[in-house]
Amino acid sequence: MLATQSSRDHVAACRLWRLLFTFALALFALLSTAGVAAAHTARMQNSASLPAPVNCPGCWHPALNTSWQWQLTGTVDQSFNVTMYDIDMFDNTASVVQSLHNAGRIVICYIDAGTWENWRPDANQFPASVKGDNNGWPGEVWLDIRQQSILDPIMEARMDQCKAKGFDGVEFDNVDGYSNTTGFSISANDQLSYNVFLANAAHQRGLSVALKNDPDQVKKLLPYFDWELDEQCFEYTECDKLTPFIQAGKAVMEVEYNLDTSSFCPQANKMNFNSMKKHQDPVDAWREACR
Repeated sequence: MLATQSSRDHVAACRLWRLLFTFALALFALLSTAGVAAAHTARMQNSASLPAPVNCPGCWHPALNTSWQWQLTGTVDQSFNVTMYDIDMFDNTASVVQSLHNAGRIVICYIDAGTWENWRPDANQFPASVKGDNNGWPGEVWLDIRQQSILDPIMEARMDQCKAKGFDGVEFDNVDGYSNTTGFSISANDQLSYNVFLANAAHQRGLSVALKNDPDQVKKLLPYFDWELDEQCFEYTECDKLTPFIQAGKAVMEVEYNLDTSSFCPQANKMNFNSMKKHQDPVDAWREACR
């Protein structure tokens, strides 16, 4: 029986739809493969742009359970029986560091690497071009960390002072400007570059180095830093982002300002964090440790 015109048209239409469907599947597969490849290339480029970590086998590597004191203002109260003291680099002399060493303490110097503080003795070395918006504290403004040709030598000089005074390590503050309103277009990659520079420069001087806050970049920065010092991770529900440090055998020091110890210490101890409650303004000698 001869096929009618309508049946021949139907067969042709079916063939056309099959061809279009096959083409669509092939195009989808091609675009998906290209997207995965592009994302992989981007990740590789981001990783490749960071220098290798500077190893520091002689640096202080705190045990997961490490007692500590953090005092950034006033005469340092040296009476606490703790393993580590973290104190201001500029405000304390080599004799204070030596006194703490005589008592068997590890001593860490606090350096602000991400904001300009108008009271520091080297404040006049920062040109106006690197000064941005106020960060919420009197006399402080965010720094344009993209301008490393200006900032790196200043921070290296600060690290040299830290080393010369006998400190065992360094805590760099305000190293998460990319996630704040700084007055500059600082990207996550800009922050990674600056933070890696700080960590490697510290290790080159034999200084243990803490990552201060910056929880969203923990996984990428973990190989460069020896321990973490975080503020208010329980209040802001971001403590889980710090667990890669614990998993890598690196200590987490953690501070809360507003919560009662009963609301965070049990979980902090369970997570093996070295947590305590402190006054925030100022960070004085008072402390209430979880363990």
